Amino acid sequence: MKTFPSRLAIALLAGFITQASFAAESIATVNGKAIPAARAEAMISEQRAQGAPDSPQLRDAVREELVRREILGQEAVNKGLDKKGDVQAQMDLARQAILIRAYLQDYVKNNAVSEADIKKEYDAVKGRMGDKEYKPRHVLLETEDQAKEVIAKLQAGSKIEDLAKDSRDPGSKERGGDLGWSNPGMFVAPFSEAMVKLTKGKFTTTPVKSDFGYHVIMLEDVRDLKAPPYEEVKPQIQQRLQQQKVEKHILDLRAKAKVQ
Repeated sequence: MKTFPSRLAIALLAGFITQASFAAESIATVNGKAIPAARAEAMISEQRAQGAPDSPQLRDAVREELVRREILGQEAVNKGLDKKGDVQAQMDLARQAILIRAYLQDYVKNNAVSEADIKKEYDAVKGRMGDKEYKPRHVLLETEDQAKEVIAKLQAGSKIEDLAKDSRDPGSKERGGDLGWSNPGMFVAPFSEAMVKLTKGKFTTTPVKSDFGYHVIMLEDVRDLKAPPYEEVKPQIQQRLQQQKVEKHILDLRAKAKVQ
């Protein structure tokens, strides 16, 4: 009796044939012009980087997409659009962007942030955070006399939530001056230095001057602060340090370049 291959076998065979064809110099020919296999592999690599699994279906879709692009590209050339100045400028920018991305990827590969650098930054951030977290409210005034008036009203029994309506801080005035839970390092030095001296429920009895104006601060609450585990925040620290390294490299190249 004649046997026929199973659907699975056919699918596997199709996948083998498709993938094998990508190993050749081209994946298809459109109107006599070959589409390089390297172009397909580049597109497949981009799809894999976005989480798509390599499969016969993906390769078939990539092949069809590149065929359609080649058809449209040929039509554009036939109409002479590739000779237009604005189109050429956009093509130059696209080519330059690809080169820049390749260069920066190569730089990152050869100048990766070390484990020691990441751990050092983690310890530094952890040190700046301290071991306490504070929940302050404040009223920001333009002059010292205005701040003294607010302090007098607080001493007379007024609520800081009501007084905050006249605050110059648009970010907190609608919330009664509430700044949420924060560590001292998130505030300017004069503010944080005055805040950490307060006990729960107390407010500053003299105006606190900063570059923003004059603050009246009340400490609503304080709690112990536990830093997140190193492994939990390591990816974010690594990304930030790597970005800083790349930015510094770009600035160094800019400083060396002869620009007229």
